[in-house]
Amino acid sequence: MIINATEPPRSRPTATELVENIRIWGADLGFQQVGITDIDLSEDERRLDRWLGQQHHGEMAYMARHGTKRSRPAELVPQTVSVICVRMNYMSDAAAEPWGVLGDPDLAYVSRYALARDYHKLMRSRLKQLGRKISAEIDSFGFRVFTDSAPVLERALARKAGLGWFGKHSNLISREDGSWFFLGEIYTDFSLPADREFDQNHCGRCVACIDVCPTQAIVAPYEVDARRCISYLTIELRGVIPTQYRSLIGNRIFGCDDCQLVCPWNRFAKLSSEADFAPRHRLDSSSLMELFAWSESDFNVRTEGSAIRRISFEQWQRNLAVALGNAPTSKLVVEALTTRLADTTPLVAEHIHWAIEQHSGQLPNYGGAENHDLRSS
Repeated sequence: MIINATEPPRSRPTATELVENIRIWGADLGFQQVGITDIDLSEDERRLDRWLGQQHHGEMAYMARHGTKRSRPAELVPQTVSVICVRMNYMSDAAAEPWGVLGDPDLAYVSRYALARDYHKLMRSRLKQLGRKISAEIDSFGFRVFTDSAPVLERALARKAGLGWFGKHSNLISREDGSWFFLGEIYTDFSLPADREFDQNHCGRCVACIDVCPTQAIVAPYEVDARRCISYLTIELRGVIPTQYRSLIGNRIFGCDDCQLVCPWNRFAKLSSEADFAPRHRLDSSSLMELFAWSESDFNVRTEGSAIRRISFEQWQRNLAVALGNAPTSKLVVEALTTRLADTTPLVAEHIHWAIEQHSGQLPNYGGAENHDLRSS
């Protein structure tokens, strides 16, 4: 007797079963939460249009460049009907204590998300694995993954998918994990049941983030004027940092975390166990002088595979020059600034001159840049 060993075809999972499997697979891949939403972002589109109309995006022309593709997923990826949203915690217990670094004007503060390997690669890889896992379970699952890498309203989609609410600093906040997390999305042409939108706001009367902002960039609850934001000034802005913000930048050389550091909900933030999110090259607590001494080659080697590569070496030096202008006055600081003038760009030189002027008159026999013939450099 011949027994037919062919396995019967697997039954297709129900929509509820599939969503439950997606959450399990997402957790296995290191995502702390997975949610699903439809693609109606009409309310958020109106909010974005108002923000752009107020010119709060500054020189970030890409925010307006793609028209409605940012707020209408099916225009970016045709046939998209559902979006799977994920979040992954990134705060590492190996990083130096943030307030300790901010409180030491000789040290350089780098936003916590940029201390490690570039999160884009890790997130994209995990999202693709999740997409392929779903594809293996069902037929005709077309998908495309994103993580802060295309015209996508990430926070709006995540809120609709139930991952959290908008804080008054405009970041997404989770009751379970605070706000120290990355977001990612899978756009798909397969219709999935949407999770309940997070329609509650748990900020209450708290205005800690508004009060702590060094440049008062949070101009109203839930509204940030990027032109005043230190993250914008040190990362997105390619040119001259307005003088009125330079002293307020302090020792922040790449981004700013103050609004998240004071948020009461981050008391519940959980640390990441991802090895790729551990700090590299001591960027969590390096001195300003040490980083300012880097050559362009040093910068390229030590920031390879890092989110810091979003800025150029010229911007890196510009930011450090401003921070050194805010550092305690010393002969070594002034000499380092002066020496750099001999071989730098006009943009960096402009900020170095400002930095030197901040130390004018605070050293014996030092009367400012003009007494050192620095303006002719």
